[in-house]
Parts: sequence; C-alpha cells; structure tokens
Amino acid sequence: MIAVSFDHRGVILRDAVFAAIAAEEHQALDLGVATDAVRVDYPDKALEVGMAIRRGEADRGVLVCGSGVGASIAASKIPGIRAAICHDAYSAHQGVEHDDMNVLCLGSEIVGRELAQELVRTFLRARFIGGGRYADRLEKVAELERMADG
Repeated sequence: MIAVSFDHRGVILRDAVFAAIAAEEHQALDLGVATDAVRVDYPDKALEVGMAIRRGEADRGVLVCGSGVGASIAASKIPGIRAAICHDAYSAHQGVEHDDMNVLCLGSEIVGRELAQELVRTFLRARFIGGGRYADRLEKVAELERMADG
C-alpha cells in the first residue's frame, strides 16, 4: 500500500501519480486532496502520510506540493520517515537503494506529468540494498533522531 497525498498546489499531478502507482500494480491509500478549491497546508498532508506508514497502513508514501521542498521537510520531522524531494530518476531509486527512503516528495511546479510518473515508478521499483555501509549509515540517522529527542 502506498499512502498518497497532495496539497492544493500539488493536486495538479494527482491523476499522474495514481496512474503510475496502478501501473506498478500497487494499491494507493488516497489521503487527499482532490481539488485545488481550498488551500491545504503541506505539513498536514505530510503528517497524514507519515502516520499511515508508522501505523503500518502503508509501506511507502508519495507527497506532492508546489516545490516538493516543504513536503520533504515536514515529512522528515516524523520519526522513522525518510522523505526526499526527487526531480530525477537517479535520486528516486538511489534514495531507496542507499538511504531506505520511504516517502517520495515531488514538486508540481517543477516536474510535469510524464516525469512525475517516471519518478513514482522508479521509486516503487527500487529496493533498499541493506547491509554494510548502508545499514551503518541508517543507524547513524536513527542516532540523530534519538539525540534530538533527548
């Protein structure tokens, strides 16, 4: 299950994101929004996606706001969430393979429909390599979270 959410600016990529998820034969957990008629703040959407992952309702997430930056910052504040903004296919797969990224953030004002679909497909196909230096680095990231909490 892939938790998916958009703020009012990100919604223009809604159909493209859902189409890419379906093309990869994943199910989407639709956390809204469906229209740009009402302003929706990206931190609220990031929290919904992050908590869906933490509760085990979704394995990964996709967040879309205007630039992707705000969504990435907000989602990364949630313990256990490793969110990153990606505007190229290399980052979309390398972020998963090396850093175990579990939330892909996109900027609707930066990427178009076709690139958004490529990035979602690439993100979903990628798998964490694990072991060795990659696991060691993730442990260091987890330590940063623990240090910040206490």
